[in-house]
Amino acid sequence: MMRWCALIIVALLAACGTPAPTPTPAPDAFVPPFARVPYEPFSRRSVVAIALREWRLFGQPVDDAAPDTRPPPLPQDMPDRQPGLWQRVGEYWWLGMDFGSKESGWTGMHDASGAVFPTSVHGDFAWSAAFVSYVMRIAGAGPRFPYAPDHAHYIGIAKQMALGETHGWLITAERPNAYAPQSGDLICAGRDRAASITYDNLPQAHFPAHCSIVVDTSVPGQISVIGGNVDDAVTLTHVPVTPDGKLAGPDGRILDTRYPWMVVLRLLVGPAPVA
Repeated sequence: MMRWCALIIVALLAACGTPAPTPTPAPDAFVPPFARVPYEPFSRRSVVAIALREWRLFGQPVDDAAPDTRPPPLPQDMPDRQPGLWQRVGEYWWLGMDFGSKESGWTGMHDASGAVFPTSVHGDFAWSAAFVSYVMRIAGAGPRFPYAPDHAHYIGIAKQMALGETHGWLITAERPNAYAPQSGDLICAGRDRAASITYDNLPQAHFPAHCSIVVDTSVPGQISVIGGNVDDAVTLTHVPVTPDGKLAGPDGRILDTRYPWMVVLRLLVGPAPVA
């Protein structure tokens, strides 16, 4: 009897000394409840309002020039390296990415260890996709948006949605010359080596791209879009469209020669807000 008691005591002590496994936090562990629950249904109106809010925070810059045609700003003048704004970019990374991603600790000028990275590698920390992810997350998209540090990831998923190869996401791909983007939708273009990618070439695994959020379609002949990391800021651009609001004419000709638009990512939610 004494032996059994001793064995039970030893077993109990061993159990007490073994810590319980720590549960892995959910991908949205640090997302505020109003966006995680969410308190209000995800809507185009919320996407537009949040994008406009961030644009105002950066001073409402507008750039209608072709990409990379303006001289780059001096390092001390780069908006996303300014006090108050580099932290905001850090919030795009922190809240836009899933918990535990290597990019979640980045800011507009720091790597995940907190070290300031040189402007010569600024492009390695491009945050335009983090901005889109942040806007969708805070707007209440929840697990139905494929948050990612690169645009190619959710462009590919949207094309798979259009092909019926996946389901359940909030975005689907549309041809630029067949669908007129609405407020809240994303318009996307390939960059550099990916400038020749078209809708028919999608999906592809990894390629450089840029997507902007449509915020206004009320002016005939143009739409207004807001993108992150444009001129190192959240910047508004005016994009020409056909009379019926499409990015390309019936023959597929791209009207906006500044950007080789490859796809429109349509939000699978209600109608666009009235301007």
